Amino acid sequence: MGQRRLKLGWGAALAAGALLRALFFIRLRPAASGDSLIYSDLAQNLLAHHLYGYSGTPLQPTLIRLPGYPLFLAACYALSGGFHPAVVLWVQMTLDLLGCALLGLLSARLAQRALGKIEPSEMISARVGLASVWLAALCPFTANLTVVLLPECLSVFCVVTTLFALERWEACCRQGKWRRRGEVRLWTALIGCSLAWAVLLRPDQGLLAAVVLPAMLWLGWRTGARHGVDLVGRLWPAGLAGLLFLLPLMTWGVRNWSVFHVLQPLAPRYAQDPDEQPPLGFYRWYRSWAVEYKSNLDIYWRYDDDPIHMRDLPAWAIDNPRQRRETRAVFDRYNQTLTATPDLDAAFARIARQRIAAHPLRYYVALPLARELDMWFRPRLEFLTMPVDWWNFSHHPRQSVEELVYALANAFYLALALFGLLRWAQRRCRGGELLACVMLAFVGLRVVLLLTLDNSEPRYTLECFPAVMVLGAMALLPRTSG
Repeated sequence: MGQRRLKLGWGAALAAGALLRALFFIRLRPAASGDSLIYSDLAQNLLAHHLYGYSGTPLQPTLIRLPGYPLFLAACYALSGGFHPAVVLWVQMTLDLLGCALLGLLSARLAQRALGKIEPSEMISARVGLASVWLAALCPFTANLTVVLLPECLSVFCVVTTLFALERWEACCRQGKWRRRGEVRLWTALIGCSLAWAVLLRPDQGLLAAVVLPAMLWLGWRTGARHGVDLVGRLWPAGLAGLLFLLPLMTWGVRNWSVFHVLQPLAPRYAQDPDEQPPLGFYRWYRSWAVEYKSNLDIYWRYDDDPIHMRDLPAWAIDNPRQRRETRAVFDRYNQTLTATPDLDAAFARIARQRIAAHPLRYYVALPLARELDMWFRPRLEFLTMPVDWWNFSHHPRQSVEELVYALANAFYLALALFGLLRWAQRRCRGGELLACVMLAFVGLRVVLLLTLDNSEPRYTLECFPAVMVLGAMALLPRTSG
């Protein structure tokens, strides 16, 4: 592939990606979600009052969200001279397109290693890189998140940056560039900063550090010994990256201890402040039947604020007539006050115990797997003005067909990634073993983590899509090594 054609291909891919994101911004931009309002409120209070908390009389300090995204919003608002969400969204779109380019470079380098020294390797690796850019630029599921005030877009960018920097650092180690400490330090620092920002955006991104830091330690020890590097020299890259990762969390933990007198280096699971008690009985009851994202809107997010109705429960949420009467009675009591109370929580917990005792495999195995599948395979347009019951063709046929197309596009990305992984594995991931292990381990850990969630939220799988796109581009590798 000629250099001119390659540049034109990259330019066309990034231009198409920019157009897609602009289309989401102009025509399909959704209204701000509850989480978006919380993040924006935290950012505005940081700027106006220099306090990390939400609005009230007086202002209330909080620890329900990590500070990474509010600090990003505050920086954008400060630079733009006011509360301008559109500026934030354009910055997110720009960073997302930069991530597309980094994925293309990463995929091309990994393909070049896998191909070795066969004659057309440069041409094939260029095609793999270009394919990765197109897959990333035209992915509607990551593109539509760029026009929402949520940290997922930046979280995905942190994954891309970490993988790109890890590959460059690995290349320095394998090529014996330990003496060129400037280059090694650059990539090490970028890895550490990306890991730190990732976990400050979302606490579950600690999984990225959990796979990257051991990989750095292992490779540094192995290649350092091969090139005669002393013990300190082998360990310092992983140590520096780990320190950069831990310092912001330690700072956040000290802040929470000084303000709330609690040990909380991350955000709490149920996003509650220390003086709040989450309705654990209600959550357990919800886990005993919930599968679909639609149930979040109908029941999960309405509790302790809005009415909930029996008609919104699926058939499998009730096991027998007695349980139906008990559930209806609890709903009626709640709907009188629209307030979660300890008595109501105990009633939900009692129903949950009955359901779990009657069907333990359903609660511990079948339902977590069903929620996981829903997160991976639904159309992923929950933040757009589209019906969430996408399967209900009789109520909204045109929109259901459109959403089915998105669901098929999602399945295509996942199937292509699986095929690309098999093609790459045929070559034993030659030269890219570390990156392959890191990507697969990260995806595997996120899959396990998502099995523990109460509710299905498809956006929680998007951090895996950089690996999906790299693996999908590997489908262009030839079948044999030539």
